[in-house]
Parts: sequence; C-alpha cells; structure tokens
Amino acid sequence: MRDRWTIENIPPQHGRTTIVTGTGGLGLEGALALARAGGDVIIAGRNAEKGDDAVARIKRDVPDAVVAFEPVDLGSLELIAAFGKRLRDSRDSIDVLINNAGVMTPPRRKTTTDGFELQFGTNHLGHFALTAHLLPLLRRGNAPRVVSVSSVAARSGAIHFDDLQAERGYKPGPVYAQSKLACLMFAFELQRRSDVHGWGITSIAAHPGVSRTDLLHNAPGRSSPMGLIRSYLWFLFQPAVMGVLPILFAATSRDAQGGGYYGPDKLSETRGYPTDAKPPQRSLETHVGRRLWDVSESLAGVYFGEQPQSAVALAG
Repeated sequence: MRDRWTIENIPPQHGRTTIVTGTGGLGLEGALALARAGGDVIIAGRNAEKGDDAVARIKRDVPDAVVAFEPVDLGSLELIAAFGKRLRDSRDSIDVLINNAGVMTPPRRKTTTDGFELQFGTNHLGHFALTAHLLPLLRRGNAPRVVSVSSVAARSGAIHFDDLQAERGYKPGPVYAQSKLACLMFAFELQRRSDVHGWGITSIAAHPGVSRTDLLHNAPGRSSPMGLIRSYLWFLFQPAVMGVLPILFAATSRDAQGGGYYGPDKLSETRGYPTDAKPPQRSLETHVGRRLWDVSESLAGVYFGEQPQSAVALAG
C-alpha cells in the first residue's frame, strides 16, 4: 500500500493535543514519537510512578516536550468519569485519543472495580466509557481522531452476548480475543455513528502485530508459559518502536482513512511497516456492532448522544 512508513513520516503535531492510554511499551513509544513531532501529549494510566517515569524519559529525549501524566484507571468507571471531568474542566479540545492500554490473558478470572471481567472491562468497556466522556472535547478538536488498538488475536474472537463476562467458563486466550474484537468493532461502529450524527470524528483501528511489550509479563506473569516465551524467545517479537507504527499511522497520517484498519505488512501481519490490515469477518457484522454498542452503553452507564452537552450530562 505504501513504502515503509516510519516515525520520520509523522506530520508536524504542533498545536495538536493527543491522549495516549498506557504508560509503557506501545503507549510510551507512541507518546515519545508524538512529542518529538511537536505535539502536546497526555499520557493516561493508573500507575503514577510509571507515568512519571514515562514523562521523565520523554523529557530526557525531547527536552522541550509538552507532555504530562494524568491518572486514570480503566478498570473503574468512577475514575474514568473523574478523568473526563478533569479534562473537560481544564481543556477546550482534544485532537487525538489513542485507546491503547490493555490487559492480556491473566491466568485466572479477575474483575474490574465494577465487577466486569478484567480484559473485557478494561480493554473494551473502559475505553468505550473514556471515549464517551471525552466526546465533547473531541468534537471541538481539529480534525479529531480516535484510534482503537486491536490485536491479531481478534481473528479468533467472538462476542458472546450470553456470557460477556466469562462467568460460565474462563479461558484467558479466547476472552482476550473477544475483548480485542470488541475494540475493533467499536472503532468501526464509532465511525458509522459519527457519519450519521455529524460528530466529525474520524475513527480508525490499528494493531501492532506481535510486539515486545510487558503485556505478557504483567498479566500471565514472567514464569507463565507465555511469559517465558516472551523472555527467552524475544526475537520472535518485533520491538515496540516497530509495533507502534500502525498506531501512529492511524493517529497522524493523511492517508489513514476513517473506518480503516492498519497493521504490519509482513508475516501475516505480525511484523513490519504499516499497511492495510484485513479485518476479521466477524468484525464487519454491523448488526453485532450495533448490539455491542447498545450493550456497552448500558453496562458502562454512558451515552454518546448526538450533542456534546448530552454526552457530558449522561456520561457523568
């Protein structure tokens, strides 16, 4: 589709504000690249120490960077709402939201503060609620974009409406795949609704292929089979600075299309430079996307609405 798009191809980001969820791995690399391009970057995450370390790392590399950390726990609807209110009270607009942070395959079923299965509740519902709370700011942004980070795991995912929270049976891999398929379907449905309601938001999905991040160390654990693969077969994983490229392409490139999906171009989209990714057939089922949206609004207690003030009022 294009020749080796890299960080050097990021257009100048001066005057643009981007929120990136996640303090390490892809989130850190993305925030660093956007700061280098002159953007105003907000790193959002639940661990203040890691957030402060990320800001310090970026400022070491880019002394004049405009970057800050803001606390938000994507496993708590109350804290997501508080984050949204802080941003609405302190900012006039946001230009880009990168929904990147995630939880991957904890060996035992865990739940969020609100009782949702941890992967579905964090990866999908948390970002769904976050986007709703930030909708008024995004609508006032300059050519605003929302980038939802999916995964190659979405290919094997299915939305189990009869057991979204994996209460009947928990298998880490399939539950993760469901959450990442939900992220992808949210991106597509957000674009459709933006078109219908005139929100002016460009919604794009991306995935990083198979990348060296701390996801497998943080959730399954370093001593788990997947954690050991990550540690000792590290060469099978492309570096995060490569994995983040499709995400940055979606967030910044003039060639990125609303409703598009981007990933690496080599070895069945597991590594390489950004190109068009092939969406799983299930992600294109619009009736499922609509149902997932409605269910997500109900579970998260947020409502996007057609007007910014409606979103603020109903999203808390």
